[in-house]
Amino acid sequence: MPPVEQPIPQNVAEAPQEPVPSGRWADRLRAEFLAAASDLDEIGDAGDLSFYPDRTWHGYTYIPVTTTTSGDFQLYGYVRFVAGTDGRDQGDFSAYADFTDETAERNPQWQLDLCDEVIGAWRGGDGAVASMTLVWGQALVQGGAVATAELGELTADQCALTDERFTLIAPDDFGGGLLEVRLYDDTGAEIARESLYDDE
Repeated sequence: MPPVEQPIPQNVAEAPQEPVPSGRWADRLRAEFLAAASDLDEIGDAGDLSFYPDRTWHGYTYIPVTTTTSGDFQLYGYVRFVAGTDGRDQGDFSAYADFTDETAERNPQWQLDLCDEVIGAWRGGDGAVASMTLVWGQALVQGGAVATAELGELTADQCALTDERFTLIAPDDFGGGLLEVRLYDDTGAEIARESLYDDE
């Protein structure tokens, strides 16, 4: 293959390695996440947490989280940590939390319910910088098997759905391209797509 004009990082994150958190591990993640959200008291009390597939990039594992609060907001974010070589000896925990009143219940036309947060940068040639972006979401239509992150014509990441949820890590706002998430069924047919920038 000939060299590409502008190299772009693809599939830089490890595939999900662990099952959906449960038991004491889920309790630890919940405590870390709610501590990060403790100053968002105007949104009400958090409900049960939904965990998304883990993804590891640049030495850190990210487990995204969402929940609905008693004030009808969506509380969202992630817990980040350094995993040991066996995947179990975690350390250096940190968490991020924010909220929105734009929920799937208020937007019945949505096919994908997405959250995103920039977690780093990747520098290309000629001073170009990509925003490495953590994207997590839930399919709101039936039949989805795999979600992909698309930057222009390039598939930058993909993740199989677990309980209709997925997590992606991909470059955004690079080379004139903006991230779009697409949902495919198990035959490879596209059944939904959503840009991170539709509201703009």
